[in-house]
Amino acid sequence: MGANHDHHHGPGHAHAPADFGRAFAIGTALNIAFVLIEGTAGFLTDSVALLADAGHNLSDVLGLLIAWGGAELSKRPPSRRFTYGLRGSSILAALSNGVLLLVAVGMIAWEAIGRFADPPPVSGGTVMIVAGIGIVINTATALLFVRGRKGDVNIRGAFLHMAADAAVSAGVVIGGAVILWTGSEWVDPVVSLLIVAVILWSTWGLLQDSVKMALQAVPPGIDIDKVEAALARLPGVARIHDLHIWPMSTTETALTAHLVMPEGHPGDTFLADLQHKLAHDFGIDHTTVQIELANGAECRVHGKNNV
Repeated sequence: MGANHDHHHGPGHAHAPADFGRAFAIGTALNIAFVLIEGTAGFLTDSVALLADAGHNLSDVLGLLIAWGGAELSKRPPSRRFTYGLRGSSILAALSNGVLLLVAVGMIAWEAIGRFADPPPVSGGTVMIVAGIGIVINTATALLFVRGRKGDVNIRGAFLHMAADAAVSAGVVIGGAVILWTGSEWVDPVVSLLIVAVILWSTWGLLQDSVKMALQAVPPGIDIDKVEAALARLPGVARIHDLHIWPMSTTETALTAHLVMPEGHPGDTFLADLQHKLAHDFGIDHTTVQIELANGAECRVHGKNNV
């Protein structure tokens, strides 16, 4: 392995995630209150649609708490054991949220299908009132996370859950209106299955992204071929190997690479410019570069060259 191994952190090295602690606290409190209201109304009116939506909202309360915990843990400083800190906890939080929603979907679908055989009478007016409250609360909660949804999959999970809930509550209102108009009790479980479809649609992308992050795939939005081409164009670089790009958290990305530079170590200015370019052009925060003088100085893993 080559003798020159540089881990260079330029100015503005880490892009810390925005602090959403207050948003999580407000959103959690609002949704706990609504779960109590909607769950009580669902039991009193025997509405599986309201109970389904209350169950979904309860899973979202747990989801908010998980996302909140992941966001807070990711701020922990590095230690001798966790040398990157606990940044990866935000990835685990996003993944847990996706799995939690799938469990909730299964429970809602099972209950709704069972009610098709003998749908109980439902008070359409009560369903509409309670679900209308849900539209207001879920929309307000979603707006708390709207500014962070594009840069953090953990925050995007919280936003999508709340936005989907607002849409689901709107569907429940429509279902209540149809029950009042037609008297058809089967509408209630149909609305529940529509809720399931909305949850699955909104959750699938989140689950895919979080699984890929947990497996340390190249983060979405980063083209590894373009990164490699940018490194190859650097002055003095003859070849690149062992290029790895992976997410350290839901907001931070790391890169390691071996640069073969026959003319020797280029100096700190080269490394500072390289770090700035990767951060500016590709959003890569942590850059570790090993400088090698000859093509033969490659790392070997299990007896094979990594190229």
